[in-house]
This record gives sequence, structure tokens and C-alpha cells, in this order.
Amino acid sequence: MAKKSNVLVGIDIGTTKTAAIVGEVTATGIDIIGVGISPAKEMRKGGVVNIDSAVEAIKKAVEDAEHMSGCRINSAYVGIAGSHIKGQNSLGIVAIKGREVGEDDLQRAIEASKAIAIPVDREILHTLPQNYVVDGQDGIRDPVG
Repeated sequence: MAKKSNVLVGIDIGTTKTAAIVGEVTATGIDIIGVGISPAKEMRKGGVVNIDSAVEAIKKAVEDAEHMSGCRINSAYVGIAGSHIKGQNSLGIVAIKGREVGEDDLQRAIEASKAIAIPVDREILHTLPQNYVVDGQDGIRDPVG
């Protein structure tokens, strides 16, 4: 099976089915080159009821998508949803004096924003900077430079 570098894979683990989709990035967009769908009964309200069944459904959907696309799938984007997923705003502050803002400063600000109290049964899955404030000016999208 070929390994293509211009391929994106998405997996959706739903209540009724698990689906994998393979898209090839082109100059004009993304062409769908493979799909795999496996019936599922392992999810309820966004939570996994039977982990072994969930794993098998994912494997089957991925194998079918690989077969249709002729590509070997090594990584994928997986959507996570359910009533147990929560969003929380936070602030990350770093001091910078006498120089321009650099990429490392953005990373430090993101890491600082993660220093919040969260319950033991929760974890941070993803951070998404919404905007930056530099010298009191709000709404800056890219402060580097």
C-alpha cells in the first residue's frame, strides 16, 4: 500500500457508526479518495460503553478506507464530542521587556494559560489561543515581530 504525503484522514466515532475518510489535498481543495464505515453500538451520549467493540469498529472503518484509497493510514484527525467535553477560558501572561515578541514567548503564554485548577477526573485536551494583548492593546491575532 502506498504512503502519500498529501493525504488527510478524519475519523468520527459516533453513536450509530464509526467512519474514516481519506482526502487527497490538491491545488483546488481536497478530493475524497477513500471512505470506511462500520456500524457501532459502543457509544452512548458521547461515552464509550464497550472499549473492545469501539476498537474493532475503528479498525474496520480504517481498513476499509485504506483499501478504497490505496493508502496506508498512519495518523488521523479524530473529533471528540459529548456532554463530558467542556470548554474553559484561561489567561496566560508572560513578561517581555526591551525586545519584540517571539514564538517562544507565545509558547510560554500558552503554557502559562494551562496552569489552572482542574478536577482530578479532567484533563486539558487542546489549547486554542483566541487573541493576544500586547502593551495594553487587545485583539491582536499574531503578536510575533
